[in-house]
Amino acid sequence: MTIDRFEGEWAVVEWNGTVFNLPRALLPRDAREGDVLEVSITSDAGATEARRRRIKRLEDELFGK
Repeated sequence: MTIDRFEGEWAVVEWNGTVFNLPRALLPRDAREGDVLEVSITSDAGATEARRRRIKRLEDELFGK
């Protein structure tokens, strides 16, 4: 993924021929136009389960269970 340019708070990036915007805040502070970015996305099973429990608790409160 390569940074093409910055437009305000957005980074315009290119990846495999597709151009899209990323919030500049997600990038390293020293990121510059032309930089190649390495991206890794992982899931957080613990945070997902905590979110599910929180939503279930809110549903139970809302619907009186």
